[in-house]
Amino acid sequence: MFWFRARVYEKELNFLNVYQVNSSMKNIICLLTSVAVAGMVAVTKPAQAQQPKLQQVYADNTYQFTGVAVSAKNRLFVTYPRWSTTYKYAVVEVMPDGTAKPFPDAAMNEWKTGEDGQNKWVCVQTAYVDDDDYLYIVDPAAPFLNKVVGNGAKVVKFNLNTNKIEKVYRFGTTIDNSSYLNDIRVDTKKQMAYITNSGTGGIVILDLKTGKSRQVLQMHKSVHPDPNAKFVIDGHQLLKQGQPVVFNSDGIALTPDNNWLYYKTITDKKLYRIKTASLLNEKLTPNQLSGEVQNLGDVVSTDGMIFDKKGNLYLGDMVNYRMVVLDPQLKAHTWFKSKSLIWPDTYSISKDGYIYITTSQIHKQPDFNNHVNKRTEPYHVFKVKLPQ
Repeated sequence: MFWFRARVYEKELNFLNVYQVNSSMKNIICLLTSVAVAGMVAVTKPAQAQQPKLQQVYADNTYQFTGVAVSAKNRLFVTYPRWSTTYKYAVVEVMPDGTAKPFPDAAMNEWKTGEDGQNKWVCVQTAYVDDDDYLYIVDPAAPFLNKVVGNGAKVVKFNLNTNKIEKVYRFGTTIDNSSYLNDIRVDTKKQMAYITNSGTGGIVILDLKTGKSRQVLQMHKSVHPDPNAKFVIDGHQLLKQGQPVVFNSDGIALTPDNNWLYYKTITDKKLYRIKTASLLNEKLTPNQLSGEVQNLGDVVSTDGMIFDKKGNLYLGDMVNYRMVVLDPQLKAHTWFKSKSLIWPDTYSISKDGYIYITTSQIHKQPDFNNHVNKRTEPYHVFKVKLPQ
């Protein structure tokens, strides 16, 4: 929803091979075949990178959206959180002609203040399509990023062959009313889902067969941003009511083999991962589970993130208006930059090899600009052909 930085200190560089050309030449060329920096990953520029083409597939010049999901048949779903009074629908399906249709129907999008919200969309954050082509809608049910409404927080699973609800997952005492369920990833083989809680910080583990859930790592530093980090975008620190904005665990990604879960906050730049086997081992104590978390060091500022089938992790660097790719060897490079990437938020990868990107323009919103709307462009869903 709502941040890699690579710090390479000269004394930490481990040069395995250094070749020098004739001293009469003006420049000395150093070939580094290995750079070992503990806990750090340098973001480099790819050689002769070709600028990919951003193709607009949907735009809205009025209402702010965040989430996007593409089905196996290229059906496109977009989610709108209820963060302001400028609001119409929670979930829409984008039709082939570019129009938007409330999903699954208008009635489910018509929640009103005072209703319990159990059977309607209250404040939807994101959408996700799993490997079996089921659609999941995450509704934290916390309008205006305030408290959860009743027992309204839910994940709703849809059968896209029928457009009918397959199952509704509720969270009871797993979360409190200050929580904000954010992003989700699904392991279809184990029938387990992993959800970030950006409200209070934590990872929610959901058994899709039984509906049981539990939350872990709530007290671990990986789900809370570094208090010394300062998030600066467009030359200014992001503030709300004069105070630095803090977003807890947010972006989440599952490796193609489902063995690792990557996750991070927004307002610092550290990237973490943990083995899913550890997350699913209920015999581990909180301290033991915390010991299984791996800190991959400072990375780019990012909101959402996603793996492709080759094991490349895509992250959107909203500070520098670019997309970054982290390969399976944990080497990162800039894929492309574009002024149109105004807070790249959420991602989905289609069967025909495109990554879909939403631009939620969060930092342009009045709440972060002394009640002045700084947005000058529509919110967009773009698609880009993945690198070969």
